[in-house]
Amino acid sequence: MQNIIRTLLQRLAVLRVIPRPVLLSCALCLAMASAALGASALFGPASLKAEAASAPLPGHNGVASCAGSTCHGRSVADGAVVRQDELLRWQEESSPTGAHSRAWRVVQEPRGQAILRRLGLDGAGAQRECAGCHASPGAARLADGVDCEACHGAAGGWLATHYTVGASHRRNVTQGMTDLVNPQVKAQVCLDCHFSGDAKGQFIAHRIMAAGHPRISFELDLFTTLQAHHDEDADYVQRKSGKTNAMRMWAVGQAEAVKRSLELFSQPTRAVDGIFPEFTFYDCHSCHRRIYDGEAGASVTAVPNPGRPLDLGTPPYNDENMIMLLAAAKVVAPDTAATFDARAKAFHRAMLAGRPETVAAAQSLRQSADALSSRFAGASFSREQTFAIMDSIASDAIGERFTDYEGAVQSVMAVDTLLGGMVNQGMVSASAASGLRIQINQAYAAVRDPNGFQPIAFRRALGGAVRSIRSLR
Repeated sequence: MQNIIRTLLQRLAVLRVIPRPVLLSCALCLAMASAALGASALFGPASLKAEAASAPLPGHNGVASCAGSTCHGRSVADGAVVRQDELLRWQEESSPTGAHSRAWRVVQEPRGQAILRRLGLDGAGAQRECAGCHASPGAARLADGVDCEACHGAAGGWLATHYTVGASHRRNVTQGMTDLVNPQVKAQVCLDCHFSGDAKGQFIAHRIMAAGHPRISFELDLFTTLQAHHDEDADYVQRKSGKTNAMRMWAVGQAEAVKRSLELFSQPTRAVDGIFPEFTFYDCHSCHRRIYDGEAGASVTAVPNPGRPLDLGTPPYNDENMIMLLAAAKVVAPDTAATFDARAKAFHRAMLAGRPETVAAAQSLRQSADALSSRFAGASFSREQTFAIMDSIASDAIGERFTDYEGAVQSVMAVDTLLGGMVNQGMVSASAASGLRIQINQAYAAVRDPNGFQPIAFRRALGGAVRSIRSLR
């Protein structure tokens, strides 16, 4: 169900076919789906009595510091510069828009209690395991959940001056505000909770997912589009030096996700769980298949994947973001694509050799991803390039690597995201893009059920959607 909601919201969001308030209401529900339904669900009632897991960090002022009626606490979005109803949206009780503010409170739900029991965590253990994502580091009140400063940074250095005459985004950043306009910075902030982080209570291990936590999947532009609480009007463009480039945001997000995954995997304490590998790094569907003891019905469902030179039966690394990154590199950075591809294959192959070889290969691959992230951050992503990236995603060379469900989900979200990005940039008309909805919906339908995923059928559906999109060129 989580994946169905995610893909549905993406379809609606990129073409802006639902009102912004409704879109944002759905947004935070989805944004917290990976974390709020999982890690937050691990808390027990006893933990809710504690207002803080640790002493507040210096400079963290809390939600009340942003709540003035002349700042972000208005009841209507009629501010001259920013909407000024941001707090209302953040704490909306009747809508999923308030999911971040409820991140700590939702632990009382039945699903959360069940997960808590399976993991054997008491209140203190739940804080240790989960507060890193379901509350703001350094906040005095855990009950505030994921507050403003969790994303925008501790406000002690910039709160008193960011709204004064002559204030600018650049000055705010120099005083400590997190530069969320920078896609690389934004990706790192989002990845901490919506992928996995290295801080206390931010690593989503396989044992947590086995207890009921949703699988982790990250797509930066999806989160950006759905969670935006601002209007990209003329004033925004002037203050932030332009509109958000959705294509750039998507590509950088893919690169940063690869980097984060490899960074965590390279840590010995993260890569193993006792004598077992830490399975959160691996493709779920390589192991979660039906098992037959007899000959009847014991047909092999695995499909050969040229991007993973592994023996049959070896759990492959979850490379969904690597596949997307290669597709983008082939167009925007073709001089580096072959090197990245070779290093990705070498990384998979190294797993058959040993841990030292695999870590060395991971570091080499991470360097390539880092270079691509910087390259993408400075790229314009023209209309022609964006069409070419969609062609690359659906090409035979890339498409044959969609052998697992999560990689396929990433690809269809990418195509829809890129098309929506072109609409937002004025490269394609909204009416022309909406006319292709049937074909795109068919691609979404091919990944609706993770238990019934059929790689070959999906490739055909994705290829059909991209062929239709080509007509817009």
